[in-house]
Amino acid sequence: MTPARTPTRTAAPRGRRAARSSGDERESAILATAERLLHDRAFADISIDDLARGAGISRPTFYFYFPSKDAVLLTLLDRVTEEAEATCGDVLVRLAEDPPARWRELIARFHETFGGHRAVVLACAQVRGTNAEVRRLWATVMERWVQAIETAIEAERRRGAAPDGLPARDLAIALNSMNERVWYATFAGDGPAVAERDVVDVLLDVWLSAIYRAPRP
Repeated sequence: MTPARTPTRTAAPRGRRAARSSGDERESAILATAERLLHDRAFADISIDDLARGAGISRPTFYFYFPSKDAVLLTLLDRVTEEAEATCGDVLVRLAEDPPARWRELIARFHETFGGHRAVVLACAQVRGTNAEVRRLWATVMERWVQAIETAIEAERRRGAAPDGLPARDLAIALNSMNERVWYATFAGDGPAVAERDVVDVLLDVWLSAIYRAPRP
């Protein structure tokens, strides 16, 4: 079987109107305003008027681009996850070259992307319990990542680099879920939390220990 590839998006973003143009300045301005405001306010405290005013447009014009402010958040989440997947590229394809280095590269690239958009990540985590669309989109994204890691673990087992053990899917779910919670705590300062300078190394150590039964394969 071909080594696992880092997943790429296939489903269209949900909860917003179809994109008109990737270079649409007004849509970009709305999204940039939302991400900027999320650094200082909870999502619930941001109004459509705030988004329209920050983008330099009227409230009626806002609705030409997005049907709701929830749709803005969904689009931001969709773009962040798409950026993360694009940034990771073919890391998993090159896993056999140097497993510790490639796993570290994968975790570090996700960390860099999520850290660069932490306001969006935190807002989505905070509203996920009450926002069904955010919850469904995140579940879809997590499933892609779980499948990619499951395939990578199985490939490492087939080539004899990793021992057999727990079902690869269960291990992939646990590892991805751990990353999600650890990053949330680190970005939000929701203690106890791993210091940001250490979080990639801590996550890597757990991943290597879980997959290879040792801190290094």
